[in-house]
Amino acid sequence: MTKLRFMTLATASLAALSLSACASTGAQHTAPLAEAPYTHTHQQAAFETDRQAILAMAGEYEVTFDFTEFLPISAGYELADPKVTPAREVVYVIADEGDFISLQHLLLVGDSEDPFVVKHWRQDWAFEPERLLAYQGFGEWTMDVLSPDQSRGAWSQTVYQVDDSPRYAGIARWEHEDEASTWEPARSWRPLPRRDATTRDDYDVIEAVNRHTILNWGWTHEQDNSKVVLRDGQTRELVREHGINTYRRYDLEGDHAAQTYWDGTQGYWAGVRAVWDEILETADRFTAEDDAEGSMLYMPLLNEGQAVLDGEQDADTAFTRAAEVMETQITVDGSPLELE
Repeated sequence: MTKLRFMTLATASLAALSLSACASTGAQHTAPLAEAPYTHTHQQAAFETDRQAILAMAGEYEVTFDFTEFLPISAGYELADPKVTPAREVVYVIADEGDFISLQHLLLVGDSEDPFVVKHWRQDWAFEPERLLAYQGFGEWTMDVLSPDQSRGAWSQTVYQVDDSPRYAGIARWEHEDEASTWEPARSWRPLPRRDATTRDDYDVIEAVNRHTILNWGWTHEQDNSKVVLRDGQTRELVREHGINTYRRYDLEGDHAAQTYWDGTQGYWAGVRAVWDEILETADRFTAEDDAEGSMLYMPLLNEGQAVLDGEQDADTAFTRAAEVMETQITVDGSPLELE
């Protein structure tokens, strides 16, 4: 059994509360930049410009998720219908340590003035990291060691699912122009998105380029996707898809609900993040098992957080229950996860 020592929930909660000033709406989404450290050989001015581009993704947004298959590669494949979904999101800075920034996305669903809040994805940015998450397919990830040349002057982005389990990562250097800042890493694998995982079983991974562009009105998240089949000992491309998630700044009604949700649950989620942080820092390989509907991992963890928000249980009880679920669904370096 692999035993991991992790931050206690009480300690995690204190850490989360100490950062709560960053988790606010409007102009206060971004933390002060003046204290960012000088890191290695990267010039301070460039480092600060990179940070401002990342922090600019915090705020309140009207969002459009737009995915369109456009080129069938496999003979006889019929293109799926485009999937265009409007949404409203609040993005909080939940950690800013200079060379590490964490952005938490929260979805506002339903009534505009009194919405239901769904914890959405998270993106963590690290300057000149030593290791990088890599998806291997079929619920397995590795942590790859980066060379100094690969990491010098570069930022990694690690994307997490709604339950804070890792999804994919990339590394690149920011490119800044007068009216746009762009970050574009190399192609990498990632699990099926929820939009496909729940409706189809004809491919196994997405190979994608994940491009972020920061503009004066908001930002975009482009994805050049290849849907890939891993079967019978072969790897073959099924179809190509273009995705663009557009985030336009907007003064949202109901943004108070996002603040209420995060104020009420951030201690619980800090405990969950601490488990994954320890895994990503110490493990070489890990697996996380879930089904397409998320009934084995992500829904149980979201439900525990909702119970905390609703006052049905305290954060300690919720985290204990979440840890039990994680121990049944996660393996680390070939052994079941065991939390001390």
